[in-house]
Amino acid sequence: MLIALLAITAMGLATLYSAARGQIWPWAGNQAIRFCVLFVGMVALSFVPVLAWKRNAYSFYAITLGLLVVVELVGKIGMGAQRWIDLGVIRLQPSEFMKIAAVLALARFYDSVPAGFVSRPGVLATAAAIVGVPAAFVLLQPDLGTATMISLAGITVIFLAGTAIRWFLGAGAIVAALLPVAWHGLHDYQRNRILIFINPESDPLGTDYHISQSKIAIGSGGLFGKGFLQGTQSHLQYLPEPHTDFVLATMMEKCGMAGGVGVLIAYGVIIRWALRRGSEGQTRFTRLTAAGLAFTLSLYVGINVAMVMGLAPVVGIPLPLLSYGGSAMMTVLTLLGILMAIHRQETDGRRSDQSQFC
Repeated sequence: MLIALLAITAMGLATLYSAARGQIWPWAGNQAIRFCVLFVGMVALSFVPVLAWKRNAYSFYAITLGLLVVVELVGKIGMGAQRWIDLGVIRLQPSEFMKIAAVLALARFYDSVPAGFVSRPGVLATAAAIVGVPAAFVLLQPDLGTATMISLAGITVIFLAGTAIRWFLGAGAIVAALLPVAWHGLHDYQRNRILIFINPESDPLGTDYHISQSKIAIGSGGLFGKGFLQGTQSHLQYLPEPHTDFVLATMMEKCGMAGGVGVLIAYGVIIRWALRRGSEGQTRFTRLTAAGLAFTLSLYVGINVAMVMGLAPVVGIPLPLLSYGGSAMMTVLTLLGILMAIHRQETDGRRSDQSQFC
């Protein structure tokens, strides 16, 4: 897992260096410093006992939810969205913490619910509130992508906890019936992105510009790419956000399909390792936590890759470790630190059992 993690980060730094036309600052240099600091933090988190994560799950959730309320009141506005709390030295994005906090809170909640009561209406309503309240606050920012990630990860934990399928079928029917209402509640730019997704190439110089240029960049890279420090789409600034949301297109223009497949394989190694923590968990809390965090990581990768290739609407989800920026990197390294703590507990438990057997 760590080898795959370092490989993705190294590829990201090389891509940022190349996208900046051979300049280490500001992108590659800042990203390297940020990764070193957060990597140390990830290792430190791996030594935190799993019981401590469980005991403090509700507190972490409550504090993060409070920060989301603060964002609505005095949040920093940037690029048309109000998502950050400006602390002077750094800008804090509480919605990133909620991706982890909601999973931990749900895992602790279901850990205390007897198996026979999981599908009771009261239990389901409580779980839905744990997910729905923060998702609603994030949607107000507006941040449709992050709200979707929080909701999908929460639904996954609710499903894996053993909730009856009939509840999901009923909820799906209600959501389908409310789609017209939800459509009118979206912002104009969000509706335009969905319309462009349904009818690609309809506005190549307007709303569809991002996706069109991304496809051109990926296609022009061919099998093995144009080479390091090469690429017209990113270097001539045709490709918007070449170092953040569309960094995969930048990388594939330079490294081709071979580089893209290699990065996806590395992500697959990390996600597979995370899923194993869920399947091998010793308690319901560890199993649900690991599965929810693994799914959160897979959502980052799946949504961004689909978005960059035009298979999903543009929702502003970065590709962690590859994209420039600290928010997604912090979230991913934090959840990996928690998963490492679960792995450490499992390993110590097996060693203890073996020593007792001997």
